[in-house]
Amino acid sequence: MNPQFWAGKKVFLSGHTGFKGSWLSLWLQSLGAEVTGFALPAPTSPSLFELANVGHGMKSVIGDVRHLRDLTTALNASNPSIVFHMAAQSLVRESYQDPVNTYETNVMGTVNMLEAVRRCSSVRAVINVTTDKCYENKERLQGYTEDEPLGGFDPYSNSKACSELVTLAYRSSFFNNAQHAQHNLALASARAGNVIGGGDWAKARLIPDILQAFAERKSVSIRYPNSIRPWQHVLEPLSGYLTLAECLFENGLQFSEAWNFGPNEEDAQPVSWITDKLCHMWGDGAKWNIESGEHPHEAGFLKLDATKARSRLNWRPLLNLEETLDLIVKWHQRYQQGESVNQICIDQISEYQAHLNAIEP
Repeated sequence: MNPQFWAGKKVFLSGHTGFKGSWLSLWLQSLGAEVTGFALPAPTSPSLFELANVGHGMKSVIGDVRHLRDLTTALNASNPSIVFHMAAQSLVRESYQDPVNTYETNVMGTVNMLEAVRRCSSVRAVINVTTDKCYENKERLQGYTEDEPLGGFDPYSNSKACSELVTLAYRSSFFNNAQHAQHNLALASARAGNVIGGGDWAKARLIPDILQAFAERKSVSIRYPNSIRPWQHVLEPLSGYLTLAECLFENGLQFSEAWNFGPNEEDAQPVSWITDKLCHMWGDGAKWNIESGEHPHEAGFLKLDATKARSRLNWRPLLNLEETLDLIVKWHQRYQQGESVNQICIDQISEYQAHLNAIEP
């Protein structure tokens, strides 16, 4: 990733009030990009967006991606060259409770974004951010590659597979390589693993639940201790998205496709491993137990193969899982001590950027 590339670039980001969107907004701001965000109000209270004052360094538009007219108006007004589509209903449990909203947001929201892009001549590169859960999960040990079948058991996962298919259809029909000279736009999708980091307060998500219990000096209740996921710090896939966007902008014909951004193989660990490590790092008598009762289906094993991103984008994860968990614990401990949330995030972004700069030629 070239930090100088982003200085002065006009970027449109849907979902900027969410967890990942807030981190990406802060990173883009630190790189000197002119960022416009379009999203519903922050989905949690507290929220990283509000506590880190993310909207201060960008233009923040409150809107719903299900409303094409509003989205088109905001996109054209910002006149961006790069678009990140991250707005989504992103929780598996909520998708069981409200599947209609999940499909409307994740499928028609994608359609609306790509329709808005068709009406905005300034856009050169678009990344639709989906998920590792978009694959037809057969609970196998090998990681999934980008050319494997899409599926999704629950409404959230399935809606993201549908979003991938929408992306493919628009790339084939309206933004194909054969007519690139006419539309001058490159469209890709990005699939990341289980993204974790400081400032996530989403309901029924492992890390927020654990840290909330620790802060309240309570035992953590775990639903699926043996489930294995490709855990990664939020800055890892975001660095992949930024790298991919640069490649799309500069040579879209070679990169307009789907991409996996997953952790190293050894960082696909069970929930119990994560919880044990966090208990040890937090100290202060932190402990956990298994939550009794029935729970909605969730995949037992899921892993991504990010070989393509490593070989063709020269992207790779920089943090191992212990380093990731250490960053998260330090983030929340600094937050509890009353430090500026914006400064905590900027410090961690700067440290990660320095590490990134040190290894790139």
